[in-house]
Amino acid sequence: MRHEIAPLPSRVGQATITIGLADAAGKPIAGARVSLEGNMMHPGMKPVFGEAGEVGSGRYRAPLQFTMGGDWIITVRVNLPNGQKLEREIKVNGVQPG
Repeated sequence: MRHEIAPLPSRVGQATITIGLADAAGKPIAGARVSLEGNMMHPGMKPVFGEAGEVGSGRYRAPLQFTMGGDWIITVRVNLPNGQKLEREIKVNGVQPG
């Protein structure tokens, strides 16, 4: 699983998260369901969510709204076409104020 976040550096407001999925041989994985949950690293903030759409060649893209500056963790949940489930965390440090 690879990821890209735009814009960089990350700022308060909408970001675009792109997830790349490939099997062990490097072949892109199509037909997966990918969802995102963003949480600030400090407690008390409401999470934000995004659903990724497939954009081709094992790439999935979702909007995600950073609602406050600071450090975030994005949990990526993937349901593969074969029924296997994956979960990874992406740390996004230093989201800048809008």
